[in-house]
Formats: sequence, structure tokens, C-alpha cells
Amino acid sequence: MNHVVLLGDSIFDNAAYVGGGPDVIRQLRSVLPASWRATLIARDGAVTAQIQAQLENLPADASHLALSIGGNDALLQADVLDENVPSVGVAIDKLAAVRERFLRAYRAMLSDVMNKKLPTTVCTIYEARFPDADLRRRAAAALTLLNDCITREAFARDLTLIDLRLICESDGDFANPIEPSSAGGAKIARAIAQFATGTGARTSVIPR
Repeated sequence: MNHVVLLGDSIFDNAAYVGGGPDVIRQLRSVLPASWRATLIARDGAVTAQIQAQLENLPADASHLALSIGGNDALLQADVLDENVPSVGVAIDKLAAVRERFLRAYRAMLSDVMNKKLPTTVCTIYEARFPDADLRRRAAAALTLLNDCITREAFARDLTLIDLRLICESDGDFANPIEPSSAGGAKIARAIAQFATGTGARTSVIPR
């Protein structure tokens, strides 16, 4: 029995944002082979430190893990984008401190996930569709620092990486500035299915 389990935040647990449309877990079940199962453990609002608790609810027959986490960690640090600083150097120092804290937390969390010894894919953090163009640009630039942590850790551990920045690339992929719509969720579900079944790989799914 093949059983895909989704860990993380509202990128996967997006039912509250799709207006009754299909959410990621329903869409994943629809594109997996008929004999496969899929379970949602991810929870809206989760941060990196809460993945360990999610792992405690991992089904005993889980065969594949998909993880999307980090966006809420980034939101908790978003105030740094509005700080007034005396120089570019000071601004970079502040962003570097955010990156270092995130890297420590993400690395420890991923070690817990890897202890399950299951095929695993991790997702980058996509670029939010904030209405304010300046905020959108600053947030996208700052997120590269956190996404660098995710990609480095994924490749260092020989994991598959799903780059959500490439998958959710249009405004229609978003139900609001930070949550995936049914259209975006369908793309995410297809990428997870491609990882799990090893079929139809595309550039946004980088195989281990």
C-alpha cells in the first residue's frame, strides 16, 4: 500500500480558502493511482517548530512524505521589512539574523522528518501576492534568503524539491495574498503525485 502524507501549513491545509472548491488533499487523491491513499496532517497556521507534533500523528503505513513549511515563520518576521536602518549593511545584518534563526529551526525540524526514513519531498515558500507592489517586491527578495536554506538542506539530504515559486506563478493560483486557490492547489497536488509516483517530472520538481 502506498500512502502519501502531507505535513506543514495552509499550503496543503487550504480548505478554508477555496470557497467550497477542492482543496489540495482532495485534488491529490484524485490524481494519485486508484490504489494509493493520501492523508492530511498539515495544519493551517503551523510553523516549523510544530512539525514534530505533526509527526507524532503520522500513520503507521505512511510510504511518502510531502512537507511545506516556513511561510508562517516568514510572516512572523515580516516587521523587519519596515524597519528604518542607517545603512544597507545594517539592513543586511538584520536579514542575515532572520536567515540564521530560520536555518537552525528548519535544519532541526528536517532531521526529525528524516528520522522517519521515508521518501520525502520539501517545498520552497512561494512569493505572496500582496496588493502593495513595493511590499510584494521586498517580500520576494527577502524570501530568497529563507528559500536558500530550504534548497540547501534538501539537496544536502538528497531530497526531492518542489519549487512552489515556479508552480504557483500567476495571480489565479492564489485565493488571497498568501493562500493557494483551487487552481494553485491542483498544480501543487500534481507535483506531489509526480514526486510520489516518479512520473512526469517537470522543472519545478527536482528529483533526488
